[in-house]
Amino acid sequence: MTGHGPAPILGSVVLDEATWRRGVTLFEGGAYWDAHEALEEAWMHSHGIEKHFLGGVILLAAALHKARALRSPRGGRRNYAKALKHLALVPDRYHVVDVRELEARVHRALRNADVRPRIPRDPEASP
Repeated sequence: MTGHGPAPILGSVVLDEATWRRGVTLFEGGAYWDAHEALEEAWMHSHGIEKHFLGGVILLAAALHKARALRSPRGGRRNYAKALKHLALVPDRYHVVDVRELEARVHRALRNADVRPRIPRDPEASP
């Protein structure tokens, strides 16, 4: 980064810390569609592994939105499956996120409406 604008998160040149934190806060607060929207512009401008990571997170949010807000468990499962295709190309730990644990938490949340998943931080990541 050239020193202009907010510090990048996840080592990205596209996704800044404020955008990521907003997306995480919305996701963890159950505002899944809003989380999807908050991360979408960064996803549109990203490339490579980052694009797959953001696409996967966005689709996980969309899966929960479909299953809960739209009351479409089938739609939720379909978006979850699409998310897994993207996240399969991402390392198990992508910067500060434990990707496999995130997949598992959303899977549990799709099966149990009382579960509100949080974005799991990689315990080995530096603060």
